[in-house]
Amino acid sequence: MDKDKRIAVLIDADNVSDKYVKFIFDEISNHGTPTYKRIYGDWTKPQLSSWKSILLNYSITPIQQYNYTFGKNSTDAALIIDAMDILYSKNVDGFCIVSSDSDFTRLASRLREAGMYVLGMGEKKTPSPFIAACEKFKYLEVLASTVINASAANNKEYEEKNNKLNANMTSLDEIIRAIKTIITETSDEDGWAFLGDVGNMLNRRYPDFDTRNYGFSKLTPFVSSLKQFEIQSRKTSKTNVSLKYIKNK
Repeated sequence: MDKDKRIAVLIDADNVSDKYVKFIFDEISNHGTPTYKRIYGDWTKPQLSSWKSILLNYSITPIQQYNYTFGKNSTDAALIIDAMDILYSKNVDGFCIVSSDSDFTRLASRLREAGMYVLGMGEKKTPSPFIAACEKFKYLEVLASTVINASAANNKEYEEKNNKLNANMTSLDEIIRAIKTIITETSDEDGWAFLGDVGNMLNRRYPDFDTRNYGFSKLTPFVSSLKQFEIQSRKTSKTNVSLKYIKNK
């Protein structure tokens, strides 16, 4: 990942809780550097008052947007207009759109058409069209949760609970099928594929794919827990550096 990527962070306050802010910016730091930091909402509403101290602490600029007409979301329009202005300024390499609203689907698509990196963030209720329009999508509940011990993935009670909570996520069965397909498509004559390439292709095919969604912080332990693949570690010319390869059982 390009940690020097300049990212415009645009937050829909109407659809995001202030409790996620720390996790949002921690995650963005894994993808680049936030330059523009703007949040949109009607700040005269009492329910947005909890944002005040957080905006100061994270140097986020609040954009006031009144709802002039009942039933119309002016916040969405303001965010979209600002995003296009920032795009044409050519001062950023990507955007992070934080919302659980499908109204930003076309915006994400348009930004990607312009060659921008688009990172989406939202709650598990986020509609799939917006998720698919982003290059990467992160679930806020997952970012906020503590890393689950790898052994928990083999616990039936945990799996049933996790599947219920993550109903909108790409299913584990679909991920397993995709891994098998990718290995078949990219493996050498002996059936081995480089695990790093498999992970990259998974990310391209499923914008919401993140091992943390399934309780793991890294790809290797996640794949190992599936019990359907062989994993081989190969030493390189560099001391203490090895590469992981994967094969269908």
